[in-house]
Amino acid sequence: MASSESLRTRRAAVVAKAVPQVTTATVASARDAMLVDLDGRTVIDFAGGIGVMNVGHGNKAVVAAIQDQADRLLHTCIHVATYEPYVALCEKLVELFPHGRKTKALLLNSGAEAVENAIKIARQATARPAVLCFSEGFHGRTLLCASLTSKTGYKRGCGPFAPEIYRLPFPSHERFGDGLELDAFVQRELDRLQEAFTTTVSALDVAAIIIEVIQGEGGFVTAPAAYLRGLRKICDEHGIMLIFDEVQSGFCRTGRWAAYQHFDVLPDLSTWAKSMGGGMPISAVLGRAEVVDMAAPGTLGGTFGGNPVSCAAALATISEMERLSLNDRAEHIGRRIRERFEALQRKLPAISDVRGLGAMMAVELRTPRGAPATDLVREVVSACVERGVLVIAAGPYANILRILCPLVIEDELLDKGLDIVEGELVRCAATAGPTHSAAAPTGARS
Repeated sequence: MASSESLRTRRAAVVAKAVPQVTTATVASARDAMLVDLDGRTVIDFAGGIGVMNVGHGNKAVVAAIQDQADRLLHTCIHVATYEPYVALCEKLVELFPHGRKTKALLLNSGAEAVENAIKIARQATARPAVLCFSEGFHGRTLLCASLTSKTGYKRGCGPFAPEIYRLPFPSHERFGDGLELDAFVQRELDRLQEAFTTTVSALDVAAIIIEVIQGEGGFVTAPAAYLRGLRKICDEHGIMLIFDEVQSGFCRTGRWAAYQHFDVLPDLSTWAKSMGGGMPISAVLGRAEVVDMAAPGTLGGTFGGNPVSCAAALATISEMERLSLNDRAEHIGRRIRERFEALQRKLPAISDVRGLGAMMAVELRTPRGAPATDLVREVVSACVERGVLVIAAGPYANILRILCPLVIEDELLDKGLDIVEGELVRCAATAGPTHSAAAPTGARS
């Protein structure tokens, strides 16, 4: 039987180097919130396949739905023949995420495909070319999505990029607040947007503004509610489509089906993927019907979009989310993680911020001089894998630990994983210098 080391060696020999490998972990099987690597070691999953496994690994209802659908129909392409799982899933999504009086949906394969198609819809609906996006945002790695994505490391050497893409600073009060009160900061950032219509791109040329309500790869920074409301008003004034990218934040992760539901702001279009499929590749665009139907026939879709097996998995996944009350569970998990890390923050100066929404939680680490503690996070991630917890980094400088554990994780296992992460944070910070050190919490490695 292959070992972890031998599998990593085989990967290095045949897999493109550009495919990220953010930890040395391997996996042979998984159940709920626990992984088993190729050496038979158990690992607590705090990454969730980058926010995919909200219902947990190997959910029996999801697996059964996949098996049943695979036995009946694997593929025909929705362009060629209509099948029930595609329509049923669209019906369910429209029920969960109404966009005004009437809503329509489109199914695809990935978050990047959803974003690409949402932009195509917005451009056709407005007959305008430009798109406004935000710093620290991540929307995918395809050409258009890489053009929208902020972090240069994801797209180095891949240009020239798609034209008519314009970027503004994400409204992060913590990072860009300059000492302003929140209301004053929000007004300044909305004024900045209005000014951009004069100095950067005319509002009459802007098809869409796309924003993550809570940034994923950007480090779990939540846009202020007042900013989102102001954005909605500005888009209405100028006939601009407002797109919310909920690829990482959707389907119970934040304690709501959608992160935007925390703020009572409706987009014109929204994009979804990751946890909606329970581990199968599937994504969606939802939007106001009158907007979606302005796209010309033949301009949207793809051969595998809304594959029947993936649709069946998504329907079962959503049903399980409802049965297990995962929105309530996410709120509980998020409170527990926040309490633990805020308590540690009071003892560990390396922790500059604890933030998130629901069970989408992050811990930012900085050096004594305030610089991003990228090396420290890298060391903590590596040490946690060795101790049996899979956790990954986020942020433009990879100095943020993000927690995306399956929402079915039991409290005892959650606490065990948090003990290990806390212990490694303290240990690794201590080796980085005395100004980072603190008393070791329960679970720290001796």
